[in-house]
Amino acid sequence: MIDEVDLRMKAWVGRIATEAPVYLGVPDRESLDRGVCLYLLELGPAPLTRAGKRGGLQFTVCYLVTVGAETPERAHRLLGDLVFAAMSDKELEVDLSPVPAALWAGLRSVPRPAFRLRVQVRKEQPLAEVRCLSLVDGASTPAPLLGRVVGPGDVPIRGAWVALPELQLSTRTDAQGQFHFPRLPPVESLGRLEVRAEGEMLAVESEVLATGTAPLIIRMLVKEE
Repeated sequence: MIDEVDLRMKAWVGRIATEAPVYLGVPDRESLDRGVCLYLLELGPAPLTRAGKRGGLQFTVCYLVTVGAETPERAHRLLGDLVFAAMSDKELEVDLSPVPAALWAGLRSVPRPAFRLRVQVRKEQPLAEVRCLSLVDGASTPAPLLGRVVGPGDVPIRGAWVALPELQLSTRTDAQGQFHFPRLPPVESLGRLEVRAEGEMLAVESEVLATGTAPLIIRMLVKEE
């Protein structure tokens, strides 16, 4: 995951500093003379959401960005170009706070103008574990769709939003985590089923959802509060 972010950030720098080499190691004499150094300084938590929670399966990486060129003027211009480009990128967070002298001493590097750049690293969550999905005859009569949404340990998730977007139908789970669409049209496919709970969204992709008596069991990686 982090190595993929490394490649993405090197490509990002390459679009701005087209002729400057990009280094990922400790800022040293080579990168001081000519080039852009992206030193992976630290890892941090993911930012809080509007609901005051942190997103699941994600964190941030922080790069210390330094620049070298043939002349101080060119280095300064390139450094400013990188800062402004990062500020205009919604996926990047710029930190212009002073770099402590102790950090330069710990890196055994010459102090120089620099800024810190934070990037989010995400990992896609696995699809829900779904039981009782099967093919049904598209010409069958309208039938109910029953289901239950649970979290780890099969704890029911109350108030989860469940929808069939293609049919413009939605409902919420009750105290037992159950949802119920009483009548569905006899279509060849119901499309996908979407479930939202605790700020997380999960989509169940299937050509056709079962409409028998046995309910769907949908497990999400969240817990009801």
